[in-house]
Amino acid sequence: MSVLSQLNIINVTGLTKSVNTLEGELTILSDINFSVKSGESVAIVGASGSGKSTLLSLLAGLDVASKGDICLDGEQLSELNEEARAQLRAKKVGFVFQSFMLVQSLTALENVMLPAELAGDSNAKQQALSLLEKVGLSHRLEHYPSQLSGGEQQRVAIARAFIGSPKILFADEPSANLDSKNGHLVEKLLFDLNKQNGTTLILVTHDEHLAKQCDRIIHIEAGKLETIRNGEAAYVD
Repeated sequence: MSVLSQLNIINVTGLTKSVNTLEGELTILSDINFSVKSGESVAIVGASGSGKSTLLSLLAGLDVASKGDICLDGEQLSELNEEARAQLRAKKVGFVFQSFMLVQSLTALENVMLPAELAGDSNAKQQALSLLEKVGLSHRLEHYPSQLSGGEQQRVAIARAFIGSPKILFADEPSANLDSKNGHLVEKLLFDLNKQNGTTLILVTHDEHLAKQCDRIIHIEAGKLETIRNGEAAYVD
């Protein structure tokens, strides 16, 4: 492994994803190559159907590549089975989804505590309390998702994503379901916590303003990597 690759938390090499359909083989992603440095923020952009969400799923080990490989913090995903990939995610990865994905039967505090509790962390409650305070929800600890606004639910989801101090955070359209005010608040929280924790942030977005806040922008078009550019004023759609 080269010195340069050791500095990267993600290395993507020759990544291809194909699926079989009634019309024959469909290639969703073709020969994707890029790397991400530890602590970097990267936006993956492109039109609907371009393959950006599939790329995010592959990077997180939620899906398996047809060809090529992904090295995630020193682990070759192609060499791991489903159980090993799940263990890797539990130890090193956090997620923020467009649809929040909170457990409806748990309070805000319990939702944030859950990943740490599953990992056997005896300090889960204190971590959750601290994170909920950081996202401005210390007064909503005992509220259930149905009692929270969309913006509040996404803030709970962000707090949950950062518990256990993951090395990498994947976010899929994190502000798409929110109004402008709450969307900007959620975006600020993501970047603030990203910087405070030194977490690598990889997000999929259609939002030009959000993409420009990232260190780099990766533009996917028709399953191919078209450009990699610096964030500010480099958005391509």
